[in-house]
Amino acid sequence: MTDPAQLQRNHAAHPQSASAGGTSRTPLSRWTVPVVVAVVLAAAVVVLVVLWRWIDGLALADPASKDKAAAQLDAVKIAASLVVSGGGVFALYLATRRQRTQELELQVRQAELAQRDRVQAHAEQVAETNRVHAEHVAADTRLHAEAQRITELYTKASEQLGSDKAPVRLAGLYALERLAQDNPAQRQTIVNVLCAYLRMPYTVPDDRPVDDVEEPMIAAHRERMQERQVRLTAQTILAAHMRPGPDGHNPDVGFWPGLDIDLTGATLVDFDLTGCRLGNIRFAHAIFVGHAGFDEAEFTRLTTFKKALFSGSAGFRGARFADDVGFDDATFGGVAMFDGANFDESAEFSRVRFGSSAVFGEVHFNADAVFRAARFGGNAVFKRARVAGRAVFSGAHFLAHARYSEVSLGRAEFDGVSFSGRAEFDRARMAGFAVFEKAEFAGVAVFVEAHFAEAAIFSKADFAGDAVFRLACFAGNVVFRETAFVSIAAMSQAKGRVGIRQDVWPLGWTMDTTDRIADDLSTRWRRVVPVPAVPDVLERSV
Repeated sequence: MTDPAQLQRNHAAHPQSASAGGTSRTPLSRWTVPVVVAVVLAAAVVVLVVLWRWIDGLALADPASKDKAAAQLDAVKIAASLVVSGGGVFALYLATRRQRTQELELQVRQAELAQRDRVQAHAEQVAETNRVHAEHVAADTRLHAEAQRITELYTKASEQLGSDKAPVRLAGLYALERLAQDNPAQRQTIVNVLCAYLRMPYTVPDDRPVDDVEEPMIAAHRERMQERQVRLTAQTILAAHMRPGPDGHNPDVGFWPGLDIDLTGATLVDFDLTGCRLGNIRFAHAIFVGHAGFDEAEFTRLTTFKKALFSGSAGFRGARFADDVGFDDATFGGVAMFDGANFDESAEFSRVRFGSSAVFGEVHFNADAVFRAARFGGNAVFKRARVAGRAVFSGAHFLAHARYSEVSLGRAEFDGVSFSGRAEFDRARMAGFAVFEKAEFAGVAVFVEAHFAEAAIFSKADFAGDAVFRLACFAGNVVFRETAFVSIAAMSQAKGRVGIRQDVWPLGWTMDTTDRIADDLSTRWRRVVPVPAVPDVLERSV
């Protein structure tokens, strides 16, 4: 690194080497002026003598004539002029030399100033470089010290989690929470540690043993109860920092955004993420003991509950799933409440087992909703649900009441579905194909005021109870081929669009080919009317 003081010393020792061009002038000798004066005078004298002799040598008639005197006077004038001219030339030379010297001195001065400025700028640059380097060294030292401190705290807290004493484990949890709160860059790592702790094998304690049992059993139960408190604390820490607070646009200071949670295979007790905003969530094979609360939660990325077990009730009311979600092969032992939830992408519920009621009232599925081969052990409520894509219930089993009143479905796939109880599709609107092929209705099937915008396919379906299609509207093709009705289907005041293909209407019904009606959209329709051959039976069924 260059020393500014050394540069200044070098410049002082060699001032002219730093000047532009390195120009210098030798000073005049003290004998220069006298010599020049003598030379000029001598030249004047020589000229005067020469001219004087030349005049004397002229053949003038009278040496004392006026012409000779005038000529001699002119010679003196010429000599004097020569002296004056020589002096003037020398004076002009001196003036020119003085001006040139001054110009060179000015150039040297400017060069010295420029060199001084360069030396000063270089010195300032060196000082700034040294300052920045010192700051970087200090910052690196602080970062190293901070990283070492974080590592020590993290290591200590992790060691506490491995203690066999519950209070020490609790202290480790709170230490990790404080560390994550103060160091945002460490939050995902610490959340991973908490999730890993919850994924460790755990047996939920039974009721407290009686007093006369052996002490080892009492001690084991006490240890499980203490571990329960530790796990509840870990769950509470996770939930507390996943909640943005009442104002989602201005989250609370304690909110940890954008973090992923992996609780695959974990045993979770009374797990509550109500109102949380979550990233990637993995609950595959997880066991939820007690109530599992996800009401008003926001799942911003991929979410999976594949093969999860909910032993108690599960609440997803008002929850929002922004990405694909999978509940396939999950088991709900208690009531499953999804009413008011919103699914922005596909929702997978294939082979789900609902042991009690499943409530999907006013749920919005903005893509496909797949319940293929699902089993509903209690009432299934989809009242006013909206499915923008395919509603797939193929092969599902409804063991109790299935209520689809006022639903709005895209393509409705209920082929091979088994309805053991009452099935209600009153005022349902199906915008795509409605497929009920080989469906089994053991109880009453209600399609009052249902609207089928495309083909309605009930071929090979089995209606063991009453089938009520009163006021239903069929805008597409109608297929009841090989459909079995235990009693006559009730289709009074139903209507079909003019021009649709009618493979087979239910026994005792057909379309009126003579009478046409129009709705508000001027679409031409025909009424579904009884076949004249069986009027008495039809009146009783209606």
